[in-house]
Amino acid sequence: MSIAAARSDSRIILGLRHITSISFFFTETMKWALVKPFQGKPLRLRAAIAQMEEVGVKSIPIVVLVSFVIGIILVLQTAYQLEKFGAIHYSASLAGVALTREMAPLLTAIVLAGRVSAAFTAELGTMLVTEEVMALEVMAISPIAYLVVPRFIAMIVMLPCLTVLADAIGIVGGYTVGTLAIGIRSALYIQNTINALMLKDIMSGLVKSLVFAVIIAMVGCYMAFVVKGGAEGVGKSTMVSVVTSLISIILADCLFTTIFYLFL
Repeated sequence: MSIAAARSDSRIILGLRHITSISFFFTETMKWALVKPFQGKPLRLRAAIAQMEEVGVKSIPIVVLVSFVIGIILVLQTAYQLEKFGAIHYSASLAGVALTREMAPLLTAIVLAGRVSAAFTAELGTMLVTEEVMALEVMAISPIAYLVVPRFIAMIVMLPCLTVLADAIGIVGGYTVGTLAIGIRSALYIQNTINALMLKDIMSGLVKSLVFAVIIAMVGCYMAFVVKGGAEGVGKSTMVSVVTSLISIILADCLFTTIFYLFL
């Protein structure tokens, strides 16, 4: 029992250390992103734009595919239940609200967590193992400013944009199956969707996407800076990065969904 308790205590201590470290990591990132530019330390905007292309533009095809399919699934599932009450046309309203408030931001973040968080950890972790990060420190260049901040900016800009795209494509997917397969009149579907959607529905989804962007960027970059053990360590950190990002996104989604439900 004592050995098991000791192992449990060590894991708790290790977890608290990681929480403390990533909090410091986030504080330093925000300082270099928001404060240092006004103190003569300009942002690496070209690097940020290059990361926006990598993070956002190259993620468009998979985001479009996932959101279109999710829009179809939502309308079909809601129509299956509402048909029993003769209110099948309300599936447009339910699908639109579910997409903008929940499904579009959550699934877009999950897609990017699998694609981007792993890429951040693998790329920066390899740089750490090959001592490129140490070379930056020797040249008095902050690795956070040089490597992390452009990726952070790219995430907080592109994830909300991809979420808006996912909202639109998901609604189009629902409209397609709703009008062609279920038989809802086109004008009625559009009118129900417009009547159901409110600005707070869209804004709550965008707020979530900003939080998810911070989680993906911070976890992906932080796990790269704690890599140990060479190439094998990079692989392990990449796996942990993806799992941690997904769990953190789901927990944050639960928290913010509760807050929005109670106060909005």
